[in-house]
Amino acid sequence: MALEPIRLGSITLDPVIVLLALAGLAVLALIVLAVALIMHMKGRRREVEAQATELAELKGRLQTFAEISVARQGDVARAVNERLDRMTHRVGSDLNETARKTNESISKLHERLAVIDTAQKNLTDLSTNMVSLQEILANKQARGAFGQMRMESIIMDGLPKGAYSFQPTLSNGKRPDCLLHMPNTRAGVVIDAKFPLEGFEAFRTSRRDEERKEAARRVRVDVARHVEAMAERYFLPGETQDTAILFVPSESVYADLAEHFDDLVQKAHRSRIVISSPNMLMLAVQTMQAILKDVKMREQAHLIQREVARLMEDMSRFTERVLDLQRHFGQANADIEKILTSSERIAARGRKIETLEFEETAPAAEIEHGNGAVPSPLPSPPRGDVLEQRRNGGARVVRQPDLLAKEP
Repeated sequence: MALEPIRLGSITLDPVIVLLALAGLAVLALIVLAVALIMHMKGRRREVEAQATELAELKGRLQTFAEISVARQGDVARAVNERLDRMTHRVGSDLNETARKTNESISKLHERLAVIDTAQKNLTDLSTNMVSLQEILANKQARGAFGQMRMESIIMDGLPKGAYSFQPTLSNGKRPDCLLHMPNTRAGVVIDAKFPLEGFEAFRTSRRDEERKEAARRVRVDVARHVEAMAERYFLPGETQDTAILFVPSESVYADLAEHFDDLVQKAHRSRIVISSPNMLMLAVQTMQAILKDVKMREQAHLIQREVARLMEDMSRFTERVLDLQRHFGQANADIEKILTSSERIAARGRKIETLEFEETAPAAEIEHGNGAVPSPLPSPPRGDVLEQRRNGGARVVRQPDLLAKEP
């Protein structure tokens, strides 16, 4: 198949030549590409060799670093282990101390909780008792019984039996709560324990001024009425004293009365009614007890004088008997001195016989003694020798002149 020539304008090209030219250009391009590839491979090889060298150096450095790291890691591990051991020991000690303190705190906490439980129980019992007391004070009859019981306990604790009477009947038929018997008179002191407390409770719990004024008015009316009733019932000439006691069973109520109702107190005093709290009643009872003791001492004064006289007689007899004993003791002492003197003379003669220290006149003396003559006594040793004999346990130190002394 023949190729047609190629026309480029006015130029006609042979297709074979064009193909050959293109093939030459392709071969040339391939050669250039091969040369470039070879140059690139050479540069790449140098780079690889350089990288291999660097890698070898890096490998050596890494190996050295690894060895150093291993050594340092061992040191660090030992240091860490030592610190961990110290920390473990310290933490263990701290934990033990903390546990001990915690146990002590828990023990103390249990003790305090036990105390708190006991206190709570006591508070519960107290609250129950307070509720019961409130219920008692809320009831008028129970409140009167409470005041009567407290007044009776104060009087019975302070006065002897026979110095008081509870619920006695007077000549007018009235029965006071208590009657104190005074010495040297038949007239007694009346004590009334029925004090009106309703108005005081309203006065204490009031919040507004109107309620407080109304409660104060009620207190004045109730107390004044009760004071007038006592003055009418319990003042009997020759049977009761001209002064009576109105017992208030609460110190707080008495304080409110003295602070806010001074006019009532003065009015009661003018009516010869003494308003008394538990403490004041106790003071009055102690005063009466002292009076009773003084009266009893005066009544028993003659008996005391008689007993003192008997005591003085006994003391006089005791003195006489002591003097007699002293005389007997002196006589016995003199007799003992004589006995000691005789024993000393007997001992002296025994020593003479033992040492054969006889005198020439001894036979004559014995003959005279045998004929009934009394031998002359030996001279009495000095007082100091006797005392020395007593100090030496009976062994007497005898002086030589005393042994050789001749009998008169």
